[in-house]
Amino acid sequence: MRAYFIRAVDDHPIFEMRELAPPEPGPGQILVRVRAAGLNRGELLSSGGSAKAAGLEAAGEVAKLGAGVTRYKHGDRVMGRCPGAFAEYGLMDERETLPVPQCLSWEEAAAVPIAFLVVYDMLLAQGKLKTGEWLLVTGVTSGVGVAALQVAKALGAGVIGTSGSAKKLDQLAPLGLDVALVTRAADFSAAVSKNTGGKGADLCINNVGGSVFAECVHALAFQGRLAVVGHVDGILTAEIDLDALHAKRLTLFGVSNKLRDAGQRSATVRDFAADLLPLLVDGRIKPHIDRVYAFEEFDDAKIRMEANAHVGKIIIRI
Repeated sequence: MRAYFIRAVDDHPIFEMRELAPPEPGPGQILVRVRAAGLNRGELLSSGGSAKAAGLEAAGEVAKLGAGVTRYKHGDRVMGRCPGAFAEYGLMDERETLPVPQCLSWEEAAAVPIAFLVVYDMLLAQGKLKTGEWLLVTGVTSGVGVAALQVAKALGAGVIGTSGSAKKLDQLAPLGLDVALVTRAADFSAAVSKNTGGKGADLCINNVGGSVFAECVHALAFQGRLAVVGHVDGILTAEIDLDALHAKRLTLFGVSNKLRDAGQRSATVRDFAADLLPLLVDGRIKPHIDRVYAFEEFDDAKIRMEANAHVGKIIIRI
């Protein structure tokens, strides 16, 4: 089979295609004939180490079952986390998979496993977002940002989003973006306060990193919550206003699967299936695809993401 590998050259990610045999599923694993895979920003931040299989999420058909797998049969449509997803075949842990709703294309299904599970973690599991509250999303045009907008609107929340591109923000108006702030700087807390009647944001998603962390804290309402999920600015440190943290009774939390084991990740998958998957099944939420590239056009997809030209998810069709 064909598969892409990633290696770092001078801290710059280089993707190369290789030919190798399809993997064999172990106990509890599913071999999937990959039909589409999502490209994620984190993959372009990789550095150091030897070449490794590229890709994190995919959708495809069950090709072979490992010992103990009982939920699926050959030919079933599945989506989920898939290390090495940019390949013609990949392995998924049965516990971290979901059936693909009939209403979703392969490309739409491939946009779900990372972005929407991260959003579930931020907005519901930890963020406790409620109807009528305000959500602030920095870098709202990213894959996670657009998914957060869609889920928040389905929950009945108001959404404020920041981006350096007015043109990209305009594309989110049909998805329900309530307030669009054109900025890449840490200068948005006053506008957030103004647009929320002086209250501030009940929940903020920091997709950007340390350069806007302090401003996110200032933009929060009393008992506000701040989710830290990305650091595309490359800044991993920031000052914390302890007076604001104390006086406003704020909650700060991180969102990452890096140190979680399969059991912890699968628990989130189960909760997502119960709470958010129905919104995808009935069409209330439809994954927003920026552009679909052929398997052989991978470099073009990488260039588009590195240029920050996308709105929503970039998908590779296998």
